[in-house]
Amino acid sequence: MPTLGSTFLLTLLLAIGLVFFLRAASKDRTTVVEVHSPRPPVEVLQGLSDWLTARGWQSAGGDPDLRLLRFQGQVGSSTALALLLSLLGGIGAACLGLVLRQLLPALGWWPLLLALLGPAAGLLYRRRAERAESVELRLINDESASGSTLRLRAHRDELIALEVELGSQLELASDGALLSSPI
Repeated sequence: MPTLGSTFLLTLLLAIGLVFFLRAASKDRTTVVEVHSPRPPVEVLQGLSDWLTARGWQSAGGDPDLRLLRFQGQVGSSTALALLLSLLGGIGAACLGLVLRQLLPALGWWPLLLALLGPAAGLLYRRRAERAESVELRLINDESASGSTLRLRAHRDELIALEVELGSQLELASDGALLSSPI
C-alpha cells in the first residue's frame, strides 16, 4: 500500500507539471528591445514595415506625435503541440485513473474514464495560445542624430526573426540579448 501512495503522489505531480507546461506554452512573451542603424529613419521604418506586411501583419496606424507605428496580427496555436498535449493529458489522466482504481477498488473501472479529459489539455492550449498580437515601432532619436534608433515592442519570436532576417540588410544592431538567451 505505501507503493500505491507514492505512485499516486507522483501521478499528481505529473498532472501539476502538465498544468504548468500548459501555462508556459500559452504565456505572453512580449519584449521590448532597442535597435540602432546607421541608415536614415525613413529607410529603416520602410524596410521594417514592408517586412512586417510580407509576414501577414496589418498596419494599425500609429501616433505621429510619439513617432510610433503599430501593426496587428492574429497568432495561431501549434496543431502538433495541441495534439501532443491532448495525448499527454489522456495518458496522464488514464494513469491517475489506474492509481485511483488500485487505491479505491470499490470504484470499479470508473476512474479510467478520466482519460476522456485528455483532449481538454489540447483545447485549453489552443484557446489560450490563439490571440491578437501587436508590433510597435517607435523612433526614439531626434532628427539631428545620425542614423536611426528604434524601440521595438513585439513577441520575442518576432523580434528574433526580425533580427536574423533584417539585421544585415538594414544594418540593425542591438545588444544581442535576444539571440543569446536560452529561453
